[in-house]
Amino acid sequence: MTRLWNDPADFADEMIDGFVAANRRSVRRIPGGVARSTAVPAGQVAVVVGGGSGHYPAFGGLVGPGLAHGAAMGNLFASPSAQQVHAVAKTAHAGGGILLAYGNYAGDVLNFDAAQERLRAEGISCDTVTVTDDISSAPATERHRRRGIAGDLTVFRSAAAAAEAGYDLAGVVRIARLANDRTRSFGVAFSGCTLPGAEAPLFSVPEGRMAVGLGIHGEPGTDEVDVPTADELATLLVSRLLEELPDDVEARGARAIPILNGLGSLKYEEMFVVYRRIAQLLSSAGVEIVDPHVGEYCTSFDMAGTSLTLFWPDEELAALWETPVETPAYRRGAVDPAALALPHDSGHDGSADVVAEEAPTSDPASRSAAERVGAVLEVIVTTIDAHVDELGRIDAVAGDGDHGIGMQRGSHAAFVAGTAAIRAAAGAGTTLARAADAWSDRAGGTSGALWGVILTAIASRLGDEGFPDAATVAAGVAAGSAGVRAYGKAEIGDKTLVDALVPFADVLNSETEAGASLADAWSTAAAAATSAAAATADLLPRMGRARTHGLHSLGTPDPGAHSLALIVTAVGELLADGSRA
Repeated sequence: MTRLWNDPADFADEMIDGFVAANRRSVRRIPGGVARSTAVPAGQVAVVVGGGSGHYPAFGGLVGPGLAHGAAMGNLFASPSAQQVHAVAKTAHAGGGILLAYGNYAGDVLNFDAAQERLRAEGISCDTVTVTDDISSAPATERHRRRGIAGDLTVFRSAAAAAEAGYDLAGVVRIARLANDRTRSFGVAFSGCTLPGAEAPLFSVPEGRMAVGLGIHGEPGTDEVDVPTADELATLLVSRLLEELPDDVEARGARAIPILNGLGSLKYEEMFVVYRRIAQLLSSAGVEIVDPHVGEYCTSFDMAGTSLTLFWPDEELAALWETPVETPAYRRGAVDPAALALPHDSGHDGSADVVAEEAPTSDPASRSAAERVGAVLEVIVTTIDAHVDELGRIDAVAGDGDHGIGMQRGSHAAFVAGTAAIRAAAGAGTTLARAADAWSDRAGGTSGALWGVILTAIASRLGDEGFPDAATVAAGVAAGSAGVRAYGKAEIGDKTLVDALVPFADVLNSETEAGASLADAWSTAAAAATSAAAATADLLPRMGRARTHGLHSLGTPDPGAHSLALIVTAVGELLADGSRA
């Protein structure tokens, strides 16, 4: 279990602050995460990595000469927001372009892709490589759908070595993709992990049993077996990985870099016993072992478990692997001393500060509507606060359990930003647009990105002139629904937020077109969303982290659909009260 925290919602920020305070010679705090504190040669490609917190040393612990130039660090088990990724990448950029590298998870893909689009629009060359090393998360025929686990290290290090060697962006991307293609991982666990403030682990493993094929976000395994001996576990790990080799590799005579990774609370001594047998098995298979790693490289809080990664370098990758590395958590060889990038720490804690901004011109009617927007944001906060634990429990059934805390962080940030906009005499559109930006930035993850899309679409329809009528609001919700489907690529039946959002938008539009008041139309639409959200309990997920563990989620509604239904129901009650006033 996790024992030490203050406010669980602040855990990630406070953890990053402490990490930087302990490692100032290597990293500095910047908005969105950390960057190297040492100077980077002008024109060098910047390798920017990232993901949710809770995986140390991934991702901030891997920033330094020979490895990453910066790390975007999200909330616990939640991807960093697009704003965070953009901020870290801009800071790390040294003029040679940017490679974004991260594990293949839905929220990370949404937010890193959005940041990439923004960077490119600003004239900065940028490309992406997602890590897909986990063989248990999809069949070999669908490698593009696999998630990234401890294989992050081989891809990040290879790409960074290419950057250090002076490769251009296209060359660094080529090396990162090659390293990913030649990396395979497989993991097991003996117990789940517990997030700060949570009363129970995200999943549990019966005494005497072992979960097989797990991820790094508290997802349960794909299978369960009796706990083996150390040698039997080594046999399982090696045999699974030797069953699937890169296309141009034959085990006998090939070089492999084995990485036995601890997931959080498995003792090093235990891993050494397992690695002893791994080395014997690989040698017996004719594999030439190079630079073996045994330790913690990508963890999952306090999970008791381990994963084995086999990296099969060709001649070019093997030469790049010799590049010295020095980061807070990972060192290889001797790195030449480098000057500090800045004479002192930037002093920014990386949080989404609410800065007093002047508001665009608005008329009295729109400012009156902005007050109503503020009331809606407050109701959302109250609703999420009341259900945060429930949403976490639902998400933990087949996911990572972060939905409740992510929604809480996002909704609170939106309320603060919206309140500041109202005080600055903003109209309804500006008020909701600033709330949307704050929500997506502070929440991160898939839900943060999608709620940002929804609220931004509605804000664009509200504008800053006049009091919006029911048809205007319905058009905004419809635009939000279309935006979410275009952005996240989910459709009805995928067991996502879309399953509740689409019927809500459709019914709201049809009711307003029929002449219903906004309050009445919203109430009817909210009932449709609630019914649709409940019906997701009978669906198997086809997208996101829950896809790998679909059977676990049968009988449980999708957390995103459920939270949307809770919110629109509460907002409907507010509108009904206002219409009766």
